[in-house]
Amino acid sequence: MSQMSKQPIARKPSTWLTALACLIVGGGLLGISTNLAKYAVEIGLTPLAFLFWSISGAAIILSIVAYTRGELLAPSTRSFEYYIVAALVSVAGSNLIFFSAIPHVGASFVALIISLPPLLTYLAALAIRLERFSMLRAVGVFAALAGAGVLAARKFSAPEASVFWILLALCGPVLLAIGNIYRSLRWPDNASPIALAPGMLIAAAIMLGLVGLLPSFTLAIPTITVLPVGLIVLQACIFAGQFLLLFVLQITGGPVLLSLLGAVGAVVGVPVAIFLQGESPPEGLLLGGVLIALGVALVTLGGMKMMKTVES
Repeated sequence: MSQMSKQPIARKPSTWLTALACLIVGGGLLGISTNLAKYAVEIGLTPLAFLFWSISGAAIILSIVAYTRGELLAPSTRSFEYYIVAALVSVAGSNLIFFSAIPHVGASFVALIISLPPLLTYLAALAIRLERFSMLRAVGVFAALAGAGVLAARKFSAPEASVFWILLALCGPVLLAIGNIYRSLRWPDNASPIALAPGMLIAAAIMLGLVGLLPSFTLAIPTITVLPVGLIVLQACIFAGQFLLLFVLQITGGPVLLSLLGAVGAVVGVPVAIFLQGESPPEGLLLGGVLIALGVALVTLGGMKMMKTVES
């Protein structure tokens, strides 16, 4: 396989429209996913079992797509390194934290804190020169972070707050930010998104399967009804679309725009949790939601302006 290098970011106007579409659709799938994780627990699936079988299904779906398109990446030591690290921080570790925390802190809170990675991603991208400084994008990132911060602070102050699960859930965005930067820095030369996504998901499924072998963990699926299996199939399809769009967004929009997937996911996931799952609205939802939406708009607009500046 060719040497690894920093992943290029396309700058054509049509590419930025593609990135924006991937951001909106991918974020929407992320918001739905967090709510399905809560429902899975309610019908008897453990977070680990639901995540393992869903990721495995998504890996099969994307592997078939990559094979039929002739875009499977040739195995090598470097590609295995990419799959393993990306799987640990972007899929297995972060999602296991989120899915495990949902029964304790709620789907709406998890959907909201997934919007936290932009600040860490943006600062790291500036430090390693993956991004040029843009005041507009900086304001957007801090706006989105401030919105999530308002919601997190209100969650901590709630009388029934579980500090352990809140703190554990907050570790998930750190892993996501690390994954955003890592995948950009180690993106294999000439590799397409559909070539990379299956390998990452297969590695994640293996990791989760090994966790399932430990005491007190199980990968068993309740067989009383077909509902758990149907929910896993649905989640597998959502994961396949979500992670494919993640890689497309990575190469078209860069790590900072990618990190706003969580902010869009919050806009979708929180209303679903409130109106369809009966959760109480998080304190500070209006202010936090407005700041997050403003942040997404400013970062996207800033990226478009940077692209036009480069072209001129």
